[in-house]
Amino acid sequence: MPNKYTFLSVVILSFLFVGCKQKMPTPTVPKVEKQPIPKKNVLTVTASAYTSCKRETDSTPFLAAWNNRLKPNVKSIAVSRDLLKLGLTNGRRVKISGLRGHYIVLDKMNKRWKKKIDIYMGCNNKRARKWGKRKVTIVW
Repeated sequence: MPNKYTFLSVVILSFLFVGCKQKMPTPTVPKVEKQPIPKKNVLTVTASAYTSCKRETDSTPFLAAWNNRLKPNVKSIAVSRDLLKLGLTNGRRVKISGLRGHYIVLDKMNKRWKKKIDIYMGCNNKRARKWGKRKVTIVW
């Protein structure tokens, strides 16, 4: 007479044998929709620096063209009006080659300027003169 362990081992082996013959379902991989890569605009422009102290402007030296308040410790720029059509509008973040961090478009320049930005330097005339005028690449 077979003992209970023999019977149990037969049951386990038959279960394993039957389980091996069954086809295991293949795992389905969820489809990942491709996210559109945000388009980066790159442009080489002339960059100069500007300041806005009371002695240099009218009675509202810290008021920009879009009614933004300019602050000396905020990295901001003014853009020529031809760049507005390219998407450099009020509040746009811009990376400037050679400078750390991002700058925010808070001001616009006179219509006479083309492909030009002005980097705001608060009331620091010495720093603005040291910057001068140079070609930079901007990314937004």
